[in-house]
Amino acid sequence: MLQYKSTTIISELQKYFSSSEKAIPTLLRELSSLRFFDRIFQAVEKENTQYSGYQRFILLLLFPLFDIKDISDFTQSPLYQLYKCGKDVFYRFQNDFRIPWRNIAFKMNRQLIKRVEKHSYNTDSKPVRCLIADDTDLPKRGRHFELLSRIYSHVTHSFNYGFKGLVLGYHDGKSFFGLDFSLHGEKGKDKEKPYGLTKKQSKKRFEARRSEKSFGEQRVEEYFRTKTGMLIEMIRRAISEGIRFDYLLTDSWFTNFELIRFIATRKIKCCFLGMVKNGNTKYLFNGKELTFSEILKILKHTRKAKTLKKPNCKYYEVDVELKGLKIKLFFCRMSKKGDWHGLLTTDIKLNFKQAYEIYSTRWTIEVFFKECKQYLRLGKCESRNFDAQIAATTICLLQYNLLAAVRRFEAYESFGALFRQTRSETLEITVKERIWLIITEIMAELAEYMDFEPDILMKHVCAENEKLTNLINFKNIAQVA
Repeated sequence: MLQYKSTTIISELQKYFSSSEKAIPTLLRELSSLRFFDRIFQAVEKENTQYSGYQRFILLLLFPLFDIKDISDFTQSPLYQLYKCGKDVFYRFQNDFRIPWRNIAFKMNRQLIKRVEKHSYNTDSKPVRCLIADDTDLPKRGRHFELLSRIYSHVTHSFNYGFKGLVLGYHDGKSFFGLDFSLHGEKGKDKEKPYGLTKKQSKKRFEARRSEKSFGEQRVEEYFRTKTGMLIEMIRRAISEGIRFDYLLTDSWFTNFELIRFIATRKIKCCFLGMVKNGNTKYLFNGKELTFSEILKILKHTRKAKTLKKPNCKYYEVDVELKGLKIKLFFCRMSKKGDWHGLLTTDIKLNFKQAYEIYSTRWTIEVFFKECKQYLRLGKCESRNFDAQIAATTICLLQYNLLAAVRRFEAYESFGALFRQTRSETLEITVKERIWLIITEIMAELAEYMDFEPDILMKHVCAENEKLTNLINFKNIAQVA
């Protein structure tokens, strides 16, 4: 019988993996080095519980290694032969609103990032550390999920029922780590059908009871907040947790003055870098308040566009002011017939080549979404309880981060090596900088040939479109690189 000790479960699993592979022992060694979970889970323990909260947490983290898709498959897995506990043990654990999932994630991520940085090779050039923010669609089947809403997908241009997941990640120059997230709904403009549901449909949604000021209730309150407000809170929390970064990277949906001003006023040395829409926002240029298109029109008549060979694009760069804040605008076009796009940064000293190279790192969060959905079942939790959705999403983020750390330690070219004994399908790694350089150049060439916008084409390839992702053999690209 398994003893009530946190380290026992890992030692038992180490015996189970009698393999010559290095990844799994490294993964279990990393898990055994985490020493704080006992204290966190003590508040939700019961005296008659056979398995501690930490042990259930560890087993949930290891589900992908045993090809366990969800909790309902646990009794049919090899893990069940070792630890004969019922499925309800995990269901109750995920539904518990008292568990501080965000605190757990930050404590684990701090240790993983610190260990990875400690083992990194010293180079002459200091790596650029970035916080990356983006949202993703988490569609659901059925309408009885708690806080379910009708959401619009900007990738497929269609409506689905589910959640919008806002994620803040950290890139240290080599690896991406998911730091924080929040789940949101979209209220919509129809007052008779808020969140895309009629009153009858809203009443049929599941509704859990929670204690006031509990961790679960706090996550419910976040659901109704704006994404910009939540993102600012996430960044503030990351800074307080000791995360240091050089740039915050966002796409045009999150580029707004509120977020830019927040980053510019931080005491730590950090800057904002994001795409900017061709909208009605006015910038002070040559003593006049002008929009993006108006400034571009003046530049076309007064200056000759510069050329960047890799990738092949034309660009302008100009210093302007946004509501008294000094910023730099970049205008770039990837093809002769393509539209002009804009980059905005608070780093006045940054040139276009540097800005382009740094901003290309933002695509690692698209890879994160793709791999988490395809291999770690991000958004596939079938529990109607919102607390379980938070728990499942947190566990998915931590699974990815743990695998990212193992990959760095053992220099694996794919996640598939971790699952070789339990899964026949391999998971290829696509985050390496040299591979991404090849991919972005290929996408730029394809976009010019198809008379398509590179940014939109890349979004389709890396985010939701499974047909396009299957067209790219990442393993062959890695070998070529």
